[in-house]
Amino acid sequence: MSYQAYQKAQQSSENPSQVEYRLFAQVTNALIEARDKNLSGAELVKALDWNRRMWSVLSSDCGTEGNSLPQNLRAGIISLSIWVSKHSSAVMRGAEKVDDLININRTIMEGLADQARLQSKAAEKNASPITPGSINSSL
Repeated sequence: MSYQAYQKAQQSSENPSQVEYRLFAQVTNALIEARDKNLSGAELVKALDWNRRMWSVLSSDCGTEGNSLPQNLRAGIISLSIWVSKHSSAVMRGAEKVDDLININRTIMEGLADQARLQSKAAEKNASPITPGSINSSL
């Protein structure tokens, strides 16, 4: 099986929290790499911009009608997105460090990991066990 096929299979079996966690992990790793390599200029801006765009998409999604998240959580995400944008600008100017952005992302990742575990448990609980008799009866 090719790597791309494996990746497709993995992504199709992930629940939404797992997908969001994976994105946060990728973006946060880029921020950590920028910090650890002491990147500046365009290289630093690339990581900061990726993080800001991710938060902007989350904020936009929270503002759309039909979003099923609780209103206070949606408002909190929108507020964090605004803070991320302002703090990213300060990091680009050298007035702030990237560590606060990394910490915020890690905190969100912890919540997403908890949510993913709950979603997986619920899916397992709702899945009907396959028995030899049930296979024939469904044909």
